[in-house]
Amino acid sequence: MIFTKRVTISTGSLSALAWKKFKKNHLGIGSLVFIGIAVLIACLGYLITPDPSPYSNNQYLELGLKKPGFSVIMLPVKNNLAHHSNPFYQTMISGKKENVLFVPIRAYAVINDHILYIEYGALPGDAAMVKILPLSAVEKPEKKTFWVGTDRFGRDYLSQLMIGTRVSLSVGLISVMISLVIGIFIGAIGGYYRGWVDNLIMWLINVVWSIPTLLLVIAITFALGKGFWQVFIAVGLTMWVEVARVVRGQILGIREKEYVEAARALGFSDFRIIFRHILPNVMAAVIVISAANFASAILMEAGLSFLGLGVQPPVPSWGSMIKENYGYIVLDFAYLAILPGIAIMLMVLAFMLMGNALRDALDVRMPEV
Repeated sequence: MIFTKRVTISTGSLSALAWKKFKKNHLGIGSLVFIGIAVLIACLGYLITPDPSPYSNNQYLELGLKKPGFSVIMLPVKNNLAHHSNPFYQTMISGKKENVLFVPIRAYAVINDHILYIEYGALPGDAAMVKILPLSAVEKPEKKTFWVGTDRFGRDYLSQLMIGTRVSLSVGLISVMISLVIGIFIGAIGGYYRGWVDNLIMWLINVVWSIPTLLLVIAITFALGKGFWQVFIAVGLTMWVEVARVVRGQILGIREKEYVEAARALGFSDFRIIFRHILPNVMAAVIVISAANFASAILMEAGLSFLGLGVQPPVPSWGSMIKENYGYIVLDFAYLAILPGIAIMLMVLAFMLMGNALRDALDVRMPEV
């Protein structure tokens, strides 16, 4: 009991020292703030997007390829469908279906109990250019601004970018969790038992390591099919080797420590020794490599979506947004492909900088600045 208490105090003081060193790393703090903002956007989701429809997929073809800051008057026309309420949590997770149909218009006028309006896409001289509806069939017109413009389908581009944040962070988080579960288990078994078990595990790691990562992900994607959850599994099943090698290398040294020998002498099971006495001392290295794997998972998902093998439409993804709009790079709409590329770059850079800051903070050999 006394020995356990000493280890706990030592670990707590080490954590306090690591946090103190991390706070002095301005790049690490800046990266943590950026990631925190991205996580907040991803969690709130459709509650803060200008287009709260599922997948932010409201399309106004007449408003296609409008520049940032474009504004238009929207006329809410009531539909004949049954009205339904959208709970808070459901809107946040999957968006909400509007009870009205928004029609972009150029101008309108109210005469008695009717409203006359001109649709935005109407051509001059068109006999059907002016339309009329009873006031009971519409709601009050409102002005809508597309702060980042629209894509070729007339969808709000800012909403697409914001929901793309959720996709990238989800892929990174779940893929890293899958890789941690597999990598920690395999690395711990190989490093602790050594012998033929370690040789077999190292052979498996080297075989998987020798296959190009992107090709392996593509092969797994073909086997599982295209889709949202398939990307999580495909990326996670290719990232465990780095975790397994790091965990194995750490455990090879830790297993010879005195407190591990004392645990064996007390008759503790191998499972308890590994998961309660050894792995807590390996987690610092695992946290650092997880930050790097998070960045790699985001890049891999973007690459798969760009190739058409990742998240499928209408789910917005930064990689698929680049694929859909890279043809506009030589035109006046280059920002449609550049903005998601910048988002990917900033997210990957933030995780890499945070990983470097964590490595410096958790390294007890590095002096405090």
